[in-house]
Amino acid sequence: MDKAEAKILIVDDDQDVLLAAKLFLKQHIKIVHTEKDPENIPVLLKNENYDVILLDMNFSRDATSGKEGFHWLNKILEIDPAAVVIFITGYGDIELAVQGIKEGATNFILKPWDNKKLLATIMVNLKVRSSKQEFEDLKSKQKVLIAGQDQGYEIMIGGSQPMEQVLNTVKKVAVTDANILILGENGTGKELIARAIHKASKRRDEVFISVDLGAISESLFESELFGFKKGAFTDAKEDRAGRFEAASKGTIFLDEIGNLSFSLQSKLLSVLQSRKVVRLGTNKEIPIDVRLICATNMPLYQMVKEGKFRQDLLYRINTVELNIPPLRERIDDISPLVDHFLQIYCKKYKMPLKRLNASTMKRLEKHHWPGNVRELQHAVERAVIMSESNILQPQDFFLSQMDDQIEGMEPDNYNLEDTERLLIRKVIDKHGGNISKAAKELGLTRASLYRRIEKYGL
Repeated sequence: MDKAEAKILIVDDDQDVLLAAKLFLKQHIKIVHTEKDPENIPVLLKNENYDVILLDMNFSRDATSGKEGFHWLNKILEIDPAAVVIFITGYGDIELAVQGIKEGATNFILKPWDNKKLLATIMVNLKVRSSKQEFEDLKSKQKVLIAGQDQGYEIMIGGSQPMEQVLNTVKKVAVTDANILILGENGTGKELIARAIHKASKRRDEVFISVDLGAISESLFESELFGFKKGAFTDAKEDRAGRFEAASKGTIFLDEIGNLSFSLQSKLLSVLQSRKVVRLGTNKEIPIDVRLICATNMPLYQMVKEGKFRQDLLYRINTVELNIPPLRERIDDISPLVDHFLQIYCKKYKMPLKRLNASTMKRLEKHHWPGNVRELQHAVERAVIMSESNILQPQDFFLSQMDDQIEGMEPDNYNLEDTERLLIRKVIDKHGGNISKAAKELGLTRASLYRRIEKYGL
């Protein structure tokens, strides 16, 4: 008979009881651990994930109150709320054992026990463990989902030939579980592509977790991605699943993966290879089942040559590679995108639906759009707010003014804000929309540069 894929812990101060239980149970259960000293329970639970724990009610000689058993029951449930504890008790202590069930024990067995009844009790409680574990995981994942819940994302819009090629590839790869690497400038819609892959995949009914690696500090990387146990650090006031654990059975999207330091790349690679995470504060390995999609605007192949990105990690994340064309290479998509954004923002600001005349559309199509679709979206929103007419003109988008200033006029002709706006625009354009490089050249953090982009509507 095949052994049950389970891990059992037996805690009793009677060595004969431990030996007899282990000799019998190891014939039916894959892993059976025994422990004579209950003081070692916290260490054991920190390092192992037990499916069932058999716990003696009385450890002191001649003790019959069951206080020690209740104490360790509470300690076990504090460490692992999903623990399944079966009390081991004498016939005269049945009343105490029933009281233990009220306090959180799952069942009890009497000494001396019948082996068949012992095994049957354990097998039934393995199913209880599975249910309790699923419930605890669901609660933990729910906290991550609520904390990271994002706003609704726009649908994919693109009828140009470059985008048709991208979307055709998306259809082919979505039905597989292959790791995807999405490359493209900022604002091209890499996350939209990732979501489109998820929605067309077999995991569509499971969660999609998006992680901006560029926004996670090095000190928080492990706790955010892999989770933590209560007490693992100062602010760890409860158990928390990491993003990988929360995304299990679904899709995890790691944006800005090119921003990871070399040491963090190693930690990520280890998880991707083992398909297991270890929460901070424990040594327990938790299996994960995720579809991995990564994205970056950085030149990963060049970074590999320069020793800034691990080659083995690059191989791991790019089973299939998607390159998203910048907006300037998909001019045919500008008109439908503008129509889409006009409907959104006219509705949002409770205005009559505005439209563009032909000359305005031609002007938009000539613009370089270093910020890509995101820049176009902001430009349309600004034009909807600022224009008093239902027909938007080129000047409503301020494109001619900005382009002329960037190309020809000197900054000293403008006030401080104008100069800063032009300089930021120029540097972003220079780096093809790469915010990280632009921020570095300007001597700003990414967050500071993003604030200025929002301020000036770039």
